[in-house]
Amino acid sequence: MSEQSDLILIVDDEPDMCWALEHLLHSQGLATRRGLSAREALELMQQERFSRVFLDAKLPDMDGLELARRILEIAPATRVIMVSGYFYRNDVSIQEAVSQGLIHGFISKPFLQEEILKVLTA
Repeated sequence: MSEQSDLILIVDDEPDMCWALEHLLHSQGLATRRGLSAREALELMQQERFSRVFLDAKLPDMDGLELARRILEIAPATRVIMVSGYFYRNDVSIQEAVSQGLIHGFISKPFLQEEILKVLTA
């Protein structure tokens, strides 16, 4: 298992979205892995330690909030940031997930680079 504390997992079923996040995070000197499904994400969570997970809300094989629960069962210290074009910041389900500690931040798609960089320092 990797001990790299700044390793970031990107989970999105859209390869272009993964690429955009990877490109931005790599420009900040951060290492990333990508999962295009919940299954891939859970496999990666078993193999490596991630400081953060940028997680899409809707995946073909599992709801993003359910995946967030499973990620935190595996690695409770991981900070999960939901990135979604489906939900909005003021949606009840997002507010509940934040208040329960299920997710540690929310960013709407399309996002600005500054929004991603801001959650890295939060």
